[in-house]
Amino acid sequence: QEIHSNIKPVNNGKTTDNAIMSTRQILQVFEQYQKARTTFVQTVAELSSRPQNIEILQNAGVMSLLRPLLLDIVPTIQQTAALALGRLANYNDDLAMAVVKGDILPQLVYSLAEQNRFYKKAAAFVLRAVARHSPELAQHVVDCGALDALVVCLEEFDPGVKEAAAWALGYIARHNAELAQNVVDAGAVPLLVLCVQEPELSLKRIAASALSDISKHTSELAQTVVDAGAIAHLAQMILNQDAKLKRQVFSALSQIAKHSVDLAEMVVEAEIFPAVLDCLKDGDEYVKKNVATLIREIAKHTPELSQLIVNAGGVAAVVDYVGETAGNVRLPGVMMLGYVAAHSENLAMAVVVSKGVTQLALTLSEEKEDHIRAAASWALGQIGRHTPEHARAVASANVLPRLLEAYLSTFSSEDFKTKSKRALKNILQKCVYLPALEPLLHDAPPNILKHVVGQFSKVLPNDSKARRMFVTSGGLKKVQEINAEPGTILHEYINTINTCYPEEIVRYYSPGYSERLLDRVDQYAPGS
Repeated sequence: QEIHSNIKPVNNGKTTDNAIMSTRQILQVFEQYQKARTTFVQTVAELSSRPQNIEILQNAGVMSLLRPLLLDIVPTIQQTAALALGRLANYNDDLAMAVVKGDILPQLVYSLAEQNRFYKKAAAFVLRAVARHSPELAQHVVDCGALDALVVCLEEFDPGVKEAAAWALGYIARHNAELAQNVVDAGAVPLLVLCVQEPELSLKRIAASALSDISKHTSELAQTVVDAGAIAHLAQMILNQDAKLKRQVFSALSQIAKHSVDLAEMVVEAEIFPAVLDCLKDGDEYVKKNVATLIREIAKHTPELSQLIVNAGGVAAVVDYVGETAGNVRLPGVMMLGYVAAHSENLAMAVVVSKGVTQLALTLSEEKEDHIRAAASWALGQIGRHTPEHARAVASANVLPRLLEAYLSTFSSEDFKTKSKRALKNILQKCVYLPALEPLLHDAPPNILKHVVGQFSKVLPNDSKARRMFVTSGGLKKVQEINAEPGTILHEYINTINTCYPEEIVRYYSPGYSERLLDRVDQYAPGS
């Protein structure tokens, strides 16, 4: 009415059609502006899902244009702006830092408490995308008060909101113990354990993953997860059909069990054996690897825990697993066999009886990665170091020349060389199976050779058959060719071996003896 009263009559008191804009036309301007904003955020969200577009969007100043749209009066524009920001922040730490510097985090945290479920999911996604890159960025998320808001979201009715919040909390906790402790202090753990019990598979997966990320740092953090009743609920899901859920369940149980004997015993008391052994044959490689890792983390603590695994058929199952897998999936199985064997003679013999040596020897020869071959060397050393019987089992698999080759190779990593050398010494100091030792007489460097010759010096004085074999195989000749410094332990070993034979035999096989004989022929004058 006010607008109309100010309009002066024209053409005999009649207003022209264009003298006043109709309400509809005015509103159309706002509609067009809203449409443009909607189109803009939707297009940016779509473009930001493809890595090749990120740099162009960044250079075009997309961050500063999206920020005000988080406060837009239209909910769908807010949500899509948050989604676009999350995708950008997810791409690299520079863009994540741009979100921090743009003072966007406090607005997102405020919105987590105020807005609808769609916006909450998008806001939690941005927080997760920022936190994932580094401890520093995760700390920025914590500093803006996100933890309390995310924990409140874990109590939401909507499973999607719970899932987004659990995911963000897991990404914060995974970096270090301090950040994980912040997540615990915010009261997240009991709610995450409740989330594990929800019917939605994706929520179960992410909650189990977050519990794993919290547990992995220290025994205290793992104990907090255990005290919230997590083990029983995780253990109930080990036979679930969903592979992605099982991955997270076994990961969480491993991260709890690894810290201490008490925690490992609590996991075992949830009666996971022998059910977990079936999962070593799971069709999903990550499930298999995480199960093998869990068994390894339990076995490493005590002989009693290892014996429990042996009694459940665990060693035979892991030996099969090592034979059926390759690469990093094989590694936890290899290490588990080493840990079991390290505890005692009987446990090491259980590995031998289950054909563990054969599979470890194959791992040593088949694998390309040095860290896996180094683990196999270490495990073989743990088996062979106990008694002559153990050492013979390892030596009979033709392991000693391979270990020596690895130790001497210029292509081997330092760790592989060290573990191969240590395994060789461990096995040699117990090995009295001479046919396996003889090849080393010809190839071993002095620091290994002394152990080889030392074993011959122990066996030959008491075994006439072995003394004869040592001569006919060329062993005695080789020993005479070794240039040992007088007074060294190697020199003593050689002397001990030489005293096992008549002097003329030793002389005959000594270097230069045939030349001396020929000289005598030259000097001999018949009939003189």
